[in-house]
Amino acid sequence: MITAQAPGKLYVAGEYAVVETGFPAIIVALDQFVTVTVEATKHFGSIVSEQYQENSLYWQRQGDEMVFDNRDNPFHYILSAIKLTEQYARELDKPLALYKLYIDSQLDAKDGKKYGLGSSAAVTVATIKALAKFYDLKMSKDQIYKLAAIAHLDVQGNGSLGDIAASVYGGWIAYRSFDKAWLAAARNQMSLADLINTDWPELSIELLTAPADMQLLVGWTGSPASTSQLVDKITLAKAKKPQLYHDFLTASRETLEKLIDGFRNRSLSSIQAGIRRNRELLDELAHFSGVAIQTPALRQLVELAEQAGGAAKSSGAGGGDCGIVLIDSHQAIKPLLAAWRDHHIEPLKFNVHEINDS
Repeated sequence: MITAQAPGKLYVAGEYAVVETGFPAIIVALDQFVTVTVEATKHFGSIVSEQYQENSLYWQRQGDEMVFDNRDNPFHYILSAIKLTEQYARELDKPLALYKLYIDSQLDAKDGKKYGLGSSAAVTVATIKALAKFYDLKMSKDQIYKLAAIAHLDVQGNGSLGDIAASVYGGWIAYRSFDKAWLAAARNQMSLADLINTDWPELSIELLTAPADMQLLVGWTGSPASTSQLVDKITLAKAKKPQLYHDFLTASRETLEKLIDGFRNRSLSSIQAGIRRNRELLDELAHFSGVAIQTPALRQLVELAEQAGGAAKSSGAGGGDCGIVLIDSHQAIKPLLAAWRDHHIEPLKFNVHEINDS
């Protein structure tokens, strides 16, 4: 029996801009995990998960047709991860086998609440890590990232794949997305083994160290959001208002470069300034795109945190889910957490998942 884990994540800054090639974001891995166990079987294979047995399906109308959106269904990511890992195993002349795959997730609450911690990325990474051990593929973190990025992209079709990086590397990372057009072309020209062993244009994953006096707080608004659908809407706004979108990208890059320098210099004040500026930019993006990134509940979360001396913003695509606060660890936080609860915002007791080699 073989077991592997991958942590969930939260975006700290750089959302939306990071889907563009080479644009930076900061992401943090959390100590909440997807665990995948693989056990060889003789007669048939299976995929079992307590959390995903009754997973929701989203659909829309196109004329009279029901069109399903599989991007929020974790089983599609698991199947994509299996398919690609086994393709890689065959390229290495490994014989394939039957097995039971058991998935256990801490990223959604036991009562079904979805916190927006990147469960699809984490389950993709954990599945690949477990099968890599099962087939003795001896994969590096870079190889796991690339294989998981391909598997995830095959299902989701958009996004930055930064959540994959956080689930692979852990800790705090500065992330810049690779050229997806190059990847699409390269997949027609290269074997999978060659593809995950070559450098990907523009891809950058830098491990960061947080200032010793910085504390991360996370609040959940009680309203789940679909990242894929929100990114789709921003893509439409990009086409309709290209100059405004270009201005947003330019300002986001400048802000994130300063923010990353704040981490390199261990400067909490610089980091907090960057968080606030990034929040302003996301408000501007929301205004010209018509996408409700910062919901009323997220705005309340931010205002209460700022009053308590923290720098706060929505995390990820917004539209619900979580907000994050970076605050001096010497500050009293209990009044803030109590104020959140009074406004029906749930403080989440998550810590940063520090980097290790497991």
